[in-house]
Amino acid sequence: MFILLVMTIVTINSCESRKAAPAGSTDILHEIDLLTEEEAEEIPVIIEPTRAELVMRAIMNGYPNRIVKIEYRYDDWAVFLIDAGENPASVNPAGKWYYYTGGRLLPEDKKDETSSYRSLQLYNYPGELPVLVERNADERERLSSMADRRPSAIARSTFFLDDLFAAATRAEVEKSIVRMNFLGGSIRVHKDIQEALTLVEARIRAAAATDRDVQTWINNLGTWEGWNWRNVANSDARSYHAYGLAIDLLPRSLGGLQTYWLWTAEHRNDWYNVPYSQRYHPPQAVVAAFESYGFIWGGKWTTFDTMHFEYRPEILFLSGLDVQVLR
Repeated sequence: MFILLVMTIVTINSCESRKAAPAGSTDILHEIDLLTEEEAEEIPVIIEPTRAELVMRAIMNGYPNRIVKIEYRYDDWAVFLIDAGENPASVNPAGKWYYYTGGRLLPEDKKDETSSYRSLQLYNYPGELPVLVERNADERERLSSMADRRPSAIARSTFFLDDLFAAATRAEVEKSIVRMNFLGGSIRVHKDIQEALTLVEARIRAAAATDRDVQTWINNLGTWEGWNWRNVANSDARSYHAYGLAIDLLPRSLGGLQTYWLWTAEHRNDWYNVPYSQRYHPPQAVVAAFESYGFIWGGKWTTFDTMHFEYRPEILFLSGLDVQVLR
């Protein structure tokens, strides 16, 4: 006689509880109590990883040439970032541990200074265009005042990105900036994403061969912006353009459509209510091509930026989306 037990996933809040007990309905727990000790030990227990572990594994998947291991160390999840140019196959590669620390990704000598830094944006990115929802009064007030807010007094942690892309200063990152042609325009980007952009362009041009909307979009492009050492507008946070990891693509004319929330906020407080039909959107095949090779699109953000694509493969992995990264 066989006993069939359906086990549910056990959620843990820290790695210290990795030896969690099976969880389930009262009936299932009662049946488990009736088993012998030997039988109970054979029941598989599925442990759900913490958010910290999920984020760090997504980072390791996103940058396989630089992140060579992940460990739970000193009560936190950490990834080991090897030095640029180091052989990942080395037995003891040179590099540095970075700790999750609430999404701040701090080096070991800073991991106890979490209150001094804001976290990086490590969020779930939607696979589809999000449905625009009705906002309550508090949300409307908060969103309407976003354009007038002063930058936070607490700086965002940039240690990990500065090391990952050798971009702690303008002079340092300039050494990694290359110029390339992309869809008929010339842009400057970080050398680490040049090959990915080449693959994105090939996929877009392949789509244009059978999709007239894609070809029309390519023909109408008028502005290409890549590397630009600057902060995000109205912010103290360094833009991904400053790393050479973002590009903006605009047509010669927007035809009255909205493309950037901050520009829209200049003439309407409810910028967040602008329907998609009144926003400038590249064809879906274009967005899909970028996402396939590690880029996210700003058109899916609440603070929409529909001309903007930035290289964030870790975000796509964290969100469970398909992405190809170069190794």
